[in-house]
This record gives sequence, C-alpha cells and structure tokens, in this order.
Amino acid sequence: MLVIAKATALLAALNSAVLAVGRQIAIVLMGLMVLVILLQVVFRYVLNDALPWSEEAARFMMLWMAGLAAPSAYRWGGFVAIDMVPELLPKKVGAILSFVLLLVAMLVLVTAVQLGWNHVNSGWLFNSSSLKIPRAIWGGEGIQRIKLAWMYLSMFVGVCLLVAVNIELVLRAFLTLFDREDDVPPVKPMFAMEAD
Repeated sequence: MLVIAKATALLAALNSAVLAVGRQIAIVLMGLMVLVILLQVVFRYVLNDALPWSEEAARFMMLWMAGLAAPSAYRWGGFVAIDMVPELLPKKVGAILSFVLLLVAMLVLVTAVQLGWNHVNSGWLFNSSSLKIPRAIWGGEGIQRIKLAWMYLSMFVGVCLLVAVNIELVLRAFLTLFDREDDVPPVKPMFAMEAD
C-alpha cells in the first residue's frame, strides 16, 4: 500500500506541475482569443473590411485552451457530476462505486486517445483555409498554410492529460477503499468550485 501511496503522490506532483503550465498557456490563449475577436469586430464594423483569418485563429486558440484547461477542471471536480449517490451510500460502497466509475472513465479516455491520434494523423493531409505562417521562420521563402493536425492535436493532448489525471484519481480512489487516502496530499483547487 505504501508503494501505491508513493506512486500516487509522485503522479500528483507531476500532474500539478504539468497542469499549472497548461493553465498558464490557456490563460494567455484566452487573452489572445479575445484580442483577435475584438480586432475582427473593429475591422468588420468600423473599417468595413473583415479579416479572413480571425474566426479560424480564434477557434484554434479556443481548442488549445480547452485541451489545456479541462484536465485541471477534471482533477478539481469541476466537471458536471452527480455525486449525491456515492455520498448517500455507506462510505465503503460509495468508494467502490467511485472507483468503478473512474475505471469506466478510463476506458472511454483510452478509446478517445486512440481515436484522437488517428484524427491528428489525418490532419496532416489538410491545410487550414486561412491561417498561414511565413516560411522565413525556418529559412524558406513565401508562406505556408498551417496543417489542421496542429488544431486537432489540441484535443489529443487534452485527452492524454485527462488520462494522466484519471490514473491519479483511480489511485486515490483505490487508497480510499482501504482508508489510506490520508497517505497522499489532497488536491488543492485554485479556487472553490462548489454550488449549494
């Protein structure tokens, strides 16, 4: 049991560090997304000359923001959930139910990883309709359309991070089955997310 507790604590520390970086990137992407949308409003309604790339750029940033922020929400219990049933049951029965539900979630997430990887690989075949970058960045000439795989990669990365979080939650639930949840530090949310 001590080995499982130490592995859980190590994974929890790793998840905390990786998810903190993801949240910071997501915050920056949110700000950039708002700026791009405001820029589009100014160009469309003030200058009467709509930008052709703003909608796709905002969608690109929104997908990456969601992929990087969702794992933190999942870890903190921020997803919509019906937690009334496990709380009404005796502690052991509720812990077993939570453990089983986390295992079912793992099956769904592993399937999503496989499907997501296939989707990313198909994205190398298609170019963005409006997002382009200068080839001068890597020493070329002209411009290059961005491959859609970079957009699809956001959800694949997000699901992989969700798998890492789910593994941590499964291990925590397993320790709870044996009344050893105090062997690992609790997850500290950035802010309280409870509703009455």
